[in-house]
Amino acid sequence: MADSHDIGLMAHLMRRAGFGVSRDELEMRAAKGYNATVEELLHPEESEAADHNVLLRYQPAALLPGGQPPMGNINWMFHLVNTKRHLQEKMTLFWHHVFATGNSKVDNYDQLLEQIDMFRDKGMGNYRELLVALAQNPAMIYWLDNQENHKRAVNENWGRELLELFSLGQGNYTETDVREASRAFTGWGIAAKIPRLPYGRFPWEFEYNAEDHDDTEKEFLGHKGNFNGEDIIDIVVQQPACAAFICRHLSSFFVADEPQVPSWKIEAPQDPQLMTALMKSFRESSFEMRAVLRTLFTSDAFKNARFNKIKSPAELVVSTLRMVGGAETPFPQYGEAIAMQPTYMGQDLLNPPSVEGWHTGKEWINSGSLMSRINFTAQMVGDTSKPGVRFIINRVKARGTLQPTQLVDTALDLMGPLEVGAGTRAELVTHAQEGGDLRWDNTAVAEQRVTQLLQLIVATREYQFN
Repeated sequence: MADSHDIGLMAHLMRRAGFGVSRDELEMRAAKGYNATVEELLHPEESEAADHNVLLRYQPAALLPGGQPPMGNINWMFHLVNTKRHLQEKMTLFWHHVFATGNSKVDNYDQLLEQIDMFRDKGMGNYRELLVALAQNPAMIYWLDNQENHKRAVNENWGRELLELFSLGQGNYTETDVREASRAFTGWGIAAKIPRLPYGRFPWEFEYNAEDHDDTEKEFLGHKGNFNGEDIIDIVVQQPACAAFICRHLSSFFVADEPQVPSWKIEAPQDPQLMTALMKSFRESSFEMRAVLRTLFTSDAFKNARFNKIKSPAELVVSTLRMVGGAETPFPQYGEAIAMQPTYMGQDLLNPPSVEGWHTGKEWINSGSLMSRINFTAQMVGDTSKPGVRFIINRVKARGTLQPTQLVDTALDLMGPLEVGAGTRAELVTHAQEGGDLRWDNTAVAEQRVTQLLQLIVATREYQFN
């Protein structure tokens, strides 16, 4: 069996590169080794995706969820909870935040889920190819009005956000660059659809209208030519600012919370050395995300960054569900009981508040969201019918009679291992001391003491951190 240091490091990797795994899988991966696990995560095609047929067997409306929750949320939550392609799904969530597209305007969850599938397919590949696919994605085209971008009536919405929020960041382009980029994307729109009746709604499809494309000379970021959209993207990805922008997003998402994106032009990254290494990998690999992620996960900066990032609502919900189990099958109340929980905590998946995405870090926490977070997690770990909770109880029971300090340390270990401050641990021990040593001559009482301790742990400040 791997030692505690290996378990702690592996737990950190699986929390950040995924949403956590069971203790059994954690011990198996720790025995396999850190670098070997990183390589496995970087090649999701070798692992199982969530079985979409299981979802549709229980929730057939999740196939074409239309414009109303919770069916769209159920679809993605099922994949988040069940996939074995941990990093692929985590990168899908990452790109959904960076390339934020919301159902508040698109009003078609099936189109957003098509975009999520695109992130799964291309999110760990080449960033240049991902940008091209994004520019041709119907949900994004509609979200940023590029179907209204014509050669005689240019709409700058997509062109502006491509530069400001998707690739370069503020201060690295001019208003002229926005205009010229937008001209290059004229004619990139959505094909006319067949009327939905009597057969139902048909999906949107990308359509390039050559007659509506501005094919005159453009000047963009110091380059002149008869550019189209792909030419603009080719120029964008070569900019040093592009490497810096994407790598800072990766650092903020996987390593340590950065200030919000609008502050980046005036606030330096927290770890310039890590940024330099990530940007080098980005450029030398010709924008391959897998190479950048390998550099990130094998860096000392990542390995040492434990419990310093506040969990997003999606991370909190999915990691808790993976720990306790029982959400592998989409039961009738799956929407309200499971899939909509991140929404109640401030992160409505598939419906970010704006094209800027969510404000992260400490802004995830307020009095209302904190109450929702604690109530949900306490309910989950307090349910002794959950297989993961039974696993923890049985592991505790296997250790026999435990003194209060031993009980607290055992629970923290099995739930993470979790690292808590001295003050938090002292409070947990004080609670455990009220019942004296944990004995199993009365199983019901012993199990109640264990689950109450688990509920106190998930209510701690430390449990809110990844």
